[in-house]
Amino acid sequence: MMLSTINNSFEQDTHDVDGNCDGPDLDFVYADVDSYQNEIAELYSYTEFSEFQQNVKAFEDQMEMYDLPPNWQKLDASAQRGIVMKLMNQLEVSNRQFRMQAARCILYLAQGCWAEVQSDEEQYQNTRDNVIVLYEQGVFTSFIDLLNMEIESACSPDIVAVKITNVTLADSADLRVILSVLYIITETIRDEKEKGSEDYKMIAESFIQEINSPLSDGELLAVKLLGMITRFCSGAAPHFPMKKVVLLLWKVSLLGLGGMEILKNIKNEYRIKAGLEPISEDTLEVTKCMRASSPPATANDILDNQNPKRNAFRRSLMKQRFLDEQEQMDIELTPGNESAPNNTNNGGSMGVSNNGGPNSGDDDYYRPFEDPSTTTANPNNLPSYNTPPNIQPPQITTRLPWTPKVRQKDIDQFLDISRNKFIGYSLIDDHESLAGLPQPIHEGVETLRRHMYVSLADIQIKKEEEIARNPISTQEDEIPATPAEILYQAVLPNLPQYMIALLKVLLAASPTSKSKTESINIMADVLPKKMPLTATQSTKLTVDMGRHKEVIVKAVSAIILLYLKHFKLNHVYQFEFMSQHLVFANCIPLVLKFFNQNITEYVSMKNTIPLLDFPSCVIGEQPDISGESYVYSGEVTDKPYSWRNVFSCINLLRILNKLIKWKHSRVMMLVVFKSAPILKKTLKVRHAMMQLYVLKLLKMQTKYLGRQWRKSNMKTMSAIYAKVRHRLNDDWAFGNDLESRPWDFQAEECTLRACVDRFNLRRYPEATQKCGSGGNNTNSAGNTENTTGVNMGGNVDGNGTANFGSGNTNPGSGGAGQLHEYGIEGGFPSDEILTHSDFAFFGHSGWWDRKIELTDYFKANYSIWLEEEVYKNQTNWDAL
Repeated sequence: MMLSTINNSFEQDTHDVDGNCDGPDLDFVYADVDSYQNEIAELYSYTEFSEFQQNVKAFEDQMEMYDLPPNWQKLDASAQRGIVMKLMNQLEVSNRQFRMQAARCILYLAQGCWAEVQSDEEQYQNTRDNVIVLYEQGVFTSFIDLLNMEIESACSPDIVAVKITNVTLADSADLRVILSVLYIITETIRDEKEKGSEDYKMIAESFIQEINSPLSDGELLAVKLLGMITRFCSGAAPHFPMKKVVLLLWKVSLLGLGGMEILKNIKNEYRIKAGLEPISEDTLEVTKCMRASSPPATANDILDNQNPKRNAFRRSLMKQRFLDEQEQMDIELTPGNESAPNNTNNGGSMGVSNNGGPNSGDDDYYRPFEDPSTTTANPNNLPSYNTPPNIQPPQITTRLPWTPKVRQKDIDQFLDISRNKFIGYSLIDDHESLAGLPQPIHEGVETLRRHMYVSLADIQIKKEEEIARNPISTQEDEIPATPAEILYQAVLPNLPQYMIALLKVLLAASPTSKSKTESINIMADVLPKKMPLTATQSTKLTVDMGRHKEVIVKAVSAIILLYLKHFKLNHVYQFEFMSQHLVFANCIPLVLKFFNQNITEYVSMKNTIPLLDFPSCVIGEQPDISGESYVYSGEVTDKPYSWRNVFSCINLLRILNKLIKWKHSRVMMLVVFKSAPILKKTLKVRHAMMQLYVLKLLKMQTKYLGRQWRKSNMKTMSAIYAKVRHRLNDDWAFGNDLESRPWDFQAEECTLRACVDRFNLRRYPEATQKCGSGGNNTNSAGNTENTTGVNMGGNVDGNGTANFGSGNTNPGSGGAGQLHEYGIEGGFPSDEILTHSDFAFFGHSGWWDRKIELTDYFKANYSIWLEEEVYKNQTNWDAL
């Protein structure tokens, strides 16, 4: 009952600043992928339009060579299979031009023979049917071999020696054809599997088994694609089409590992196997029934509220509102009215719900989920004053959306404090005894135990600790060959380089990144050979470049999140290993830099021209893209947001949450980087799921932001209370944190790294040694030289002061100074993404015992290095 009043009060406060509201709630539904049509359309750049005709020409030439009419649909199934077999034989010839003509012909078939159809539905059906034929005839495997040939030829010494300065669309034509065929086959099989198509059932099972098995050269397809990204970032292959590579890597990983539904099922299966209860609350399902909060007040709103003349009438309403609120409390406290809905009109925007009827404060928070794909009448969720549809009324609840959780560590801490307070001593490793403690403490412990949550990670860590204590007597379980385990073993030797490469691509595609001469060029597969001459062509290229960046951010963020979730489920130390290398590579400031923009504008950005999307650009009569038709086409969509941009933002926020959760040193990085104002701006996006992850990040650092910040951000504090899961004895709203002593930050990371290294050395000794030596192979060439800046601009002041509770601590001394180990100097993020070798010393198990062989070059120039780097550098020992 009191919670209902708190919710009402919070909603009224936030509605006082409705002038700051940027619009209605977004009807965005978070999912693994966008619609099939959009995912296929995003594969192609608008500058690739002319190449569609080359595919048709290749098909017509091939059919003329076979003395057949150029009409695929008129051929029977046996004739179609015969033509595919001939084309596959042609893929193996030595003549590149002849080989690529067959590849373009197969691409035309995979694209659905669009020149022979009159509608998008026909094209989609043709693609669906043709992919079955292509896959059953072994086209996917043949194109993997073609991809290997292109990678080897691109990275041969003769070609690498010739530096490609101005890379354009023409330099990657053959690679784009190969990657497009692989992507269409993968995405079509994934879409049909998700729909439960019977025709694709056997094909999907066979395909998943194929992409989870090593290729003929012993590498997984995902590892091969990660290697392409690493080569691109090192400068060895600047013409690789990065957008198509990361999109294919994403879909291969998604299909091979599994999406959200598979993750949920695997998690429950593992928990039952470990003797734990399955998860009953799913974040995605709970957030669907949450209502987004109004954003915090801006500076203009605060100034307006301070003007007594303009706001006299509003203040009188506020007084009446408080009277109504007290009256409502009396009604709720009356027996028999505990569950009665609140029908009092508590303000102008509170009286009418989205269904046109009266509503309560709880109804503003929790609403029945409506799938926007099935709702056409009111796409923007505007208030409707017509007769409401005949639907089930929303269930009104007076409880928080999440069941509170407690860790065993929290119960032990509560017992220790209680024993020291009431008895005067503590009992080590005693989790049960309550002797000598008063009855309220007994009840408190009983409540905590009732809400105790044991995670899979706790079970896995306890098992690892037991093996470390008793390595001989403790028997380790057999390692199951799950897709995540196979992938982890494959990427482990070069995982640091892969993470650096992915973050470099993400940084280059970020809208806030500044172009540098030494940075990687991700626009190689967008820029045409001839630059545009007219204003319309120039505008089209600008839109295409913005769209290109957005698609890359979407794919890279989805890849990193997918790997983190699967590795955490497979074994927590696999997740921690990947997380530490992301942190070492400055992933945290990179994500904060991404959100350091006008995020509402980014979410609603329309970098798309529907008339130029595939297959609309090739089917039917094509209109002339003049200035007026272009502008109209950019506004033809009925949604007030970009699906891929909202998807990317949520992914990046989830990545940040996973990296920082329960890691006090990383929480302090958020504080030092002044992330609170950046995250508060993100709350302006009215989407419940995005706001939830932002509020989680703010909750982690609230106790370090000081009393003044909490006092001036009470609406944000109220939103955290109402929407984020409670930890029963977590004093997140205060500055009393017993376990986050600043001087323990480095020790915390070192201890974690030692545990992870011990796990990797025991399970994967050979791969770990390769990883420890820096992964010196062709995949990681040039990573040290090609580092990319991550500068937060003016959001972190030069002093870099961080609030701890009610006082200030300088990062140059005490706890925040330990963050220098992460590349922070004076409160600023490091200017480069660090490589694994820069952190190889960081708590590495057995590092000092390792024998290092010095190169002949180093031995010959040792004296010069000593003179330049040691003797000439003056060290201020007092400042260390």
